[in-house]
Amino acid sequence: MADVLLTVGTRKGLFVGRRTRGAWQFDESPYFNAQAIYSIAIDTRTPRPRLLVGGDSAHWGPSVFHSDDLGRTWTEPKQAAVKFPKDTGASLERVWQLHPAAAEPDVVYAGTEPAALYRSEDRGESFELVRPLWEHPSRSQWQPGGGGEGLHTILTDERDPAAVTVAVSTAGVFRTEDGGASWRPSNSGVSAVFLPDPNPEFGQCVHKVAKDAADPDRLYLQNHWGVYRSDDAGAHWTDIGEGLPSDFGFAAVAHPHRGDTAYVFPINADADRVPADRRCRVYRTADAGKSWEPLSTGLPQGDHFGVVLRDAMCSDGADPAGVYFGNRNGEVYASADDGDTWQELATHLPDVLCVRAAVLD
Repeated sequence: MADVLLTVGTRKGLFVGRRTRGAWQFDESPYFNAQAIYSIAIDTRTPRPRLLVGGDSAHWGPSVFHSDDLGRTWTEPKQAAVKFPKDTGASLERVWQLHPAAAEPDVVYAGTEPAALYRSEDRGESFELVRPLWEHPSRSQWQPGGGGEGLHTILTDERDPAAVTVAVSTAGVFRTEDGGASWRPSNSGVSAVFLPDPNPEFGQCVHKVAKDAADPDRLYLQNHWGVYRSDDAGAHWTDIGEGLPSDFGFAAVAHPHRGDTAYVFPINADADRVPADRRCRVYRTADAGKSWEPLSTGLPQGDHFGVVLRDAMCSDGADPAGVYFGNRNGEVYASADDGDTWQELATHLPDVLCVRAAVLD
């Protein structure tokens, strides 16, 4: 069984766990005490992994930190890593997403609130605003979702560094194929049930998008009502929610190695934000959404109220895959066999906001 690093971002700090020779152990105290940790990236593109964290202090505000020793020590740049230029008239609320680029070794992207995309070329120590997206003609019509106006999903393409896909709540999916010089909405087929026109060009409340392991053009999307698949890099979307107890939810994760395989965590409704049927269950498709199966062996079997947020479920790079999720009850669960069985790793943590894991060589 591979050694794994697990990072859990909560409303009150970062918790770090390690699986060594099959046994899990968490560090004694959280890092970034009392800071809300909204984003984490584990950059394994170099022999020495780098951890990146988007923290939010109620006193000092948001910042991006990095660690090159697996979380034992942390560095904050002397100058703000992510900052809105003065001419934008905007100020940073939080960093929603940190994403090491698939095809550029030193490039890291950041997604923020207000919704914007930033690019770093020094492994996340400094970032520059991607202005063409910030200045997109549709921007004045973007609206904040229930959690704010956040750019929460960034997908890069290992075949083409100029191709980047992002998702914004509430604006939908946008894509560039020229390195960020121009952007187009990519929401055809995704509904916006809360708008007078339920099929707009943009304005959907997309909650999360994940990329298939075998086919980089195949994407899975969890919407504010609706689960979808695209087979053409987001140009068109097909509803694949049939077979789920609810197609409302926040998280969507793809298997790291197996094509056509993805995971979601259904929630009853936007007005009833508890697990679907009040059951703690992850749902998996192994045929690109044609069918879904519940995964609950080892999870709580009675009434359950722990909601999994958009970045609070992930997979590692192992095979069989490790799959992990944390919930707003402060519980963290792990599977080492593609989701077939689960064990509880932690309980009574603060509200879990994000979870990231990686295999350690």
